[in-house]
Amino acid sequence: MDIHNIRSIMKTKSVYDIPMRVTFYARVSSDKDEQLNSLDNQISYYKDFIQNNRNWTYIEGFIDEGLSGISTVKRENFHKMINDAKLGLFDLVITKEISRFARNTLDSIQFTRELLSHGVGVFFQNDNINTLDEDSELRLTIMSGIAQDELRKLSSRVKFGHQQAIKNSVVLGNSRMFGYKKQNKKLVIDESEASMVRELFDLYSTNNYSMKQIEDIFWNKGYRNHNGNRISHSTMSNTISNPKYKGFYVGNKVKIVDMFTKKQKFLPPEDWVMFKDETGQIVPAIVSEELWDRANDILQTRSKDVKQRQNKCNHYNLLTGKLFCTDCGKAYYRRDSKDKFGNINSRWVCSGKINNGASSCSSASIYEEEIKKILYDVFCETSFEANKWVDEYYEMYNNIEDNNNLTKSISNLQNKIDVVLKKKNKLLEYNVTGRLSDDEFIKMNQQCAEEIKQYEIEIREMQDQMCSREDFKKHLNTIRKLLSVASQGTSQKIIDKAFIDQYIDKIYVTPDIDCMKLEVKIFTGIITEKYMERPNVRSGHTFKKMIQSYEQGMK
Repeated sequence: MDIHNIRSIMKTKSVYDIPMRVTFYARVSSDKDEQLNSLDNQISYYKDFIQNNRNWTYIEGFIDEGLSGISTVKRENFHKMINDAKLGLFDLVITKEISRFARNTLDSIQFTRELLSHGVGVFFQNDNINTLDEDSELRLTIMSGIAQDELRKLSSRVKFGHQQAIKNSVVLGNSRMFGYKKQNKKLVIDESEASMVRELFDLYSTNNYSMKQIEDIFWNKGYRNHNGNRISHSTMSNTISNPKYKGFYVGNKVKIVDMFTKKQKFLPPEDWVMFKDETGQIVPAIVSEELWDRANDILQTRSKDVKQRQNKCNHYNLLTGKLFCTDCGKAYYRRDSKDKFGNINSRWVCSGKINNGASSCSSASIYEEEIKKILYDVFCETSFEANKWVDEYYEMYNNIEDNNNLTKSISNLQNKIDVVLKKKNKLLEYNVTGRLSDDEFIKMNQQCAEEIKQYEIEIREMQDQMCSREDFKKHLNTIRKLLSVASQGTSQKIIDKAFIDQYIDKIYVTPDIDCMKLEVKIFTGIITEKYMERPNVRSGHTFKKMIQSYEQGMK
């Protein structure tokens, strides 16, 4: 539908006099019976209302049940309506009021504009706003702001209610806690589950059992979660850390930070409202404070240990993501074993062979100490060329337009945008005073918009160029520093995780009858071929001597 033509017609005719394909949108915000009855009434009303107008063609409506109006994110049929509008399946949407359509000003404006861009108007009956009218957006903004303010007041009332509940020691939240049932806004111990909770605290507080071990113990004893499955690690951790189990009231653990997205923020323990229930009538204790404190000391200690291990870089995992088998195309994985003296021997094995069996791939294992020697040889053979590569790219970098020139260019383009914006304002003034016709205004305004769009594209390209240039410089500096350090050190100091990550791009292993070919590709793109014997053609004694020789060479 041509919105411009329709608006011209509506200067002399009513919307009811124009032939249109008309549909409706209806929504209720709860699943209560009275609300659903209201929805049925809405559907019946709009169907009769549209069909009784001889100029309109009825199109099946769109209905969302039991969903909040705060946002349109989860309204499935609302978005189906938008998609059908894009397909040109109707010309006008009738809905009861703005709060049924969206209680968020941004959503109201965004979606009515989007519908208009596809030739579809929206008629808010109770608010008497029809987006086919030229002045509709101003009135829509005002009415949507009022609806949004009502929502904000409702949100504040809910928060106030929560605060009062905390003051009155009313237990908030769900009742799916192990060991408790919720009755009359208080917690009551459920002995059918409380014994499991006590056993959890008893076992964990000994510091002799991991969560995994307790999980297995509980499974074998027949303990199940509320869905009939295993009681997971996270559930047990949350149970142990919950102060309610030692008889403490806890509230204000979560804060709503955005009333439109319902995004939550979990507050730190120091912000919780927490106090001991001296009466034992609101939150009765299942375990003693001493037992709870002992279990939580262990939980915190273990959590810190896990975080420290996660933050450590495993420097022995040198070749992860670098070593590949050409026979099956899979990456190599590291496998560790100990000799009779307790020393760890690391070897790399094709993951295809691990997952699909020895017969699936003809590759062989590669010992980590052995490949270190090969990679050091590769460095010695390619470092000169690598330095030349870095020098060439530094020269290229210095010839690129510097950031100061780019900054000036961006500033000039921004000034041009400001000039065009002033021009647009002037055009609007001429149009309002009648010195410029509507057709001329639309044409010239569009030209201005295209100019601004082109300038903005150029600015983004220059900003990307500035970022890329800085990243390129940082990379070159890193490589140059690496080459400088490596050229002064021994093989033992060179072949570490940092060196592999920066210098080695990929290593392709091709198995043969009695050897394996290694194609080592460095960061410049240079590929060096190396060969090593397969492990099954060299004796353990030979390999041991080779490692000893290599270790002596590093001293």
